[in-house]
Amino acid sequence: MVDGTGAGTCGEPESSDSMRTFGAVAQALREHVGLSREEFGNLVGLSKHTVTSLELGRRMPDPTFADRAEPVLGNTGALRKAARHLARQPGLAAWFRRWAKLEQAAITLCTYECRLIPGLLQTEAYARQLFDDELPPLTDEQIEAQWEARAERQRLLRERPNTEFSFILEEHLFLRHTGGAQVARALIDHVLEICAVRNVEIQIMPVMRESHAGLHGPMQLLETPENKWFAYIEGPECGQLISDPKVVGILQRRYARMRAQALSPEDSVSLLQRLRGDL
Repeated sequence: MVDGTGAGTCGEPESSDSMRTFGAVAQALREHVGLSREEFGNLVGLSKHTVTSLELGRRMPDPTFADRAEPVLGNTGALRKAARHLARQPGLAAWFRRWAKLEQAAITLCTYECRLIPGLLQTEAYARQLFDDELPPLTDEQIEAQWEARAERQRLLRERPNTEFSFILEEHLFLRHTGGAQVARALIDHVLEICAVRNVEIQIMPVMRESHAGLHGPMQLLETPENKWFAYIEGPECGQLISDPKVVGILQRRYARMRAQALSPEDSVSLLQRLRGDL
């Protein structure tokens, strides 16, 4: 399934024992040096809530966490060794997990989508409709694991107030009424709420658009704290993380053109409000 979830061999949920073990190691080292979760979080650039999630094994650490944390925790090397044994993130497709790790530390995250509402913006009812429509059919356990993984990712919008989020969404995604009128109405209400968040910009690409730089398909771009850019594109049962600066640069230019072609954030809100009134 698009947006990093899926069944079958690529997306089968896995044990989170390694995440809990890693979290226990991190907690023991933090307590050994006498730091509270809040103090430790301030030193490594994480909120107290995120530190708690890491230590309880509910969140996969981003790729640079161990390197940032080791100097704070005494440079024993124990955390880096524990990080090598981390299992794949449960509920996420194998091809998406590297991107999901990068997302957790990104300072800029840009998403263009023309197939469905991106996972970070989905309501539970909308997501569950997508899971219900999946072929081959998912088990109840797979659906629960995938929703939990998606809900966990959505915390990025609440926990990273210094990250710039940009979304460009096709108007027809809201016109499709996935899940029925009630689900569509709640989805628009949810997106409108997120539009009001200071560090989130949502633009709608209108159905009638003579020139469109995004006809090659969906894309995601992100900037790391080290100001390195990556891109990600995904299709059925596969995904590609792109680090080649030339290719990333091409996608950045396409995204910049789409931002100019889409409705402004203010006009996008007005359009969503009109669509909401038609339901």
